[in-house]
Amino acid sequence: MNAITVERRVAFRGFALTAVLLSGLALAGCQTNNPNGEFNNIDKAQGSSENISSLSAVIQRSPQDPEGYNVRGSAYGRGGQYQAALKDFNTAIQINPNFYQAYSNRALIQRFLGNQTAALDDYNKSIQINGNYDAAYIGRGNLYRKAGRTQDAFNDFQKAIQLDTTDARAYHNRGLIYQSQGQHAYAIEDFSTAISLAPDAAEPYNGRGLSYLATNDVDNAFADFNMAIKLDGNNAEAWANQGLVYEKRGDKAKAAKSYREAVRLDPTYQPAKDGLARVS
Repeated sequence: MNAITVERRVAFRGFALTAVLLSGLALAGCQTNNPNGEFNNIDKAQGSSENISSLSAVIQRSPQDPEGYNVRGSAYGRGGQYQAALKDFNTAIQINPNFYQAYSNRALIQRFLGNQTAALDDYNKSIQINGNYDAAYIGRGNLYRKAGRTQDAFNDFQKAIQLDTTDARAYHNRGLIYQSQGQHAYAIEDFSTAISLAPDAAEPYNGRGLSYLATNDVDNAFADFNMAIKLDGNNAEAWANQGLVYEKRGDKAKAAKSYREAVRLDPTYQPAKDGLARVS
């Protein structure tokens, strides 16, 4: 998996390009080797020539309207055309220097491009302009989390939740922090809320399954891993975690099958390779 394909999805809400920055924290010998801890399926239809042409026509009619560039930039971003997205967000901000959604959107693109310092600057600017913008807190929080600034990340996710966000990422990512601290009851509660907000996302099920597994609730863990696989059959970590449950139950044949599928999906995923070696 690479930095582009491992984002779960990019959501278009309120003209804001946001990502479900969801990752699983593996336990009992499994841990994600996801380089970004994020999941995204590129939506090529958003970046199609037909869609872009339609949005470009809107811009041509109102070339000084920053909203048009922000919308087209979001479409470019969802289509994986990051340089084109960056250019549109730059233009939107040039027209309206207080366009806080565009700063947050550009921050996400900067992250995809590996420009973490620039991303942080843009998140900070977005929050400076609008201190109640939940998407910016969630994006900055995930940036902090991956930089090892756990308390700062927790504070940002907490702030988004206090703002009554309906974005599943806030709960999922706070759940990841609780999970990493061994506070699995809180983690399970947050993952469950994330599931209620984004029932079609595999990652909260995988995350909750890991906390169930950590508390020896193997049956619920197994059900969650199975649901994660049902929702996203390309989730190598969920397959490896399913294999771990089979292994714990002593069913080496089924464990091997699950581990083998995980390795097929991600040949670099070491926990799956290790698991396969144990049961083969």
